[in-house]
Amino acid sequence: MSKVKIFSGESSKYLAEKIANSYGKSLGESTLQKFSDGEISPYFGESIRGADVFLIQSTFQPAENFMELLLMIDAAKRASAKYVTVVVPYFGYARQDRKDKPRVAIAAKLMANLLSAAGADRIMTCDLHADQIQGFFDIPVDHLDGTSIFIPYLRSINLKEITFASPDVGGVKRTRAFAKFFNAELVVCDKYRKRANEVASMRLIGDVMDKDVVMVDDLVDTGGTMCKAADLLKEKGARSVRAVVTHPVLSGKAYENIENSALEELVVTDTIPLKRESEKIKVLTVADLFAKAIRAIHEHGSISSLFIQS
Repeated sequence: MSKVKIFSGESSKYLAEKIANSYGKSLGESTLQKFSDGEISPYFGESIRGADVFLIQSTFQPAENFMELLLMIDAAKRASAKYVTVVVPYFGYARQDRKDKPRVAIAAKLMANLLSAAGADRIMTCDLHADQIQGFFDIPVDHLDGTSIFIPYLRSINLKEITFASPDVGGVKRTRAFAKFFNAELVVCDKYRKRANEVASMRLIGDVMDKDVVMVDDLVDTGGTMCKAADLLKEKGARSVRAVVTHPVLSGKAYENIENSALEELVVTDTIPLKRESEKIKVLTVADLFAKAIRAIHEHGSISSLFIQS
């Protein structure tokens, strides 16, 4: 069986080191050269000929992170790697996944095309913004599920009257998976937007009186929707409100919005590093989940056991 070699882009080394350690290997040697005008040139400091190469890089901002990943894929293919698996814990530009108005790009499809064109043989990611993005790829996609990270934590805090809430209609399917596991009720915060990152109005569908409410979402950006929903749930009688969100984008005034909201706790993963710490934000790691998936792929095993619903 070919050797496993794990490498990381510059922005995800904090997570890649934990994944490699959980797997039982050290990160491979790689360097990112930068020219004076900002152009980047990654290269591998060791032979990868005939190896199963895993490249770890989340594609959060700046967009240079995505460019670095593309160049690393190309370098690995040109260095005769046997198989290149791209591990993207947070898949950026996934929110533009359809043509919802005239003359707009479908960025998620373009990102998929670019990764394939660069030479990726397989993609591994976690909690895409929409499940159907898997269909944008013509190569295998291993779509890991954040429920296996969050459900053990929620069980450990022993909430008495737990109810799950979706902060918008589009997130109902994701939220229902949690509600089904806990045999709990589900409510929906129906929102209306005038423009991106700005909620005009919101109403609650369901009853949360004296309930411990857990909101579920794939990412939190400015926190506007999440915080407005938390305030609404408290107004409607919720005993406590917390949220579990896989990807902490947290841009703009997100930290201030969260700290001033009715949220008791925001539980996130380390697919994206926090810009600063907050008493209300708890971080769980995805390192063990990705390490197990890497081992399963290398050994041609099933990853279905990593999904808590199975």
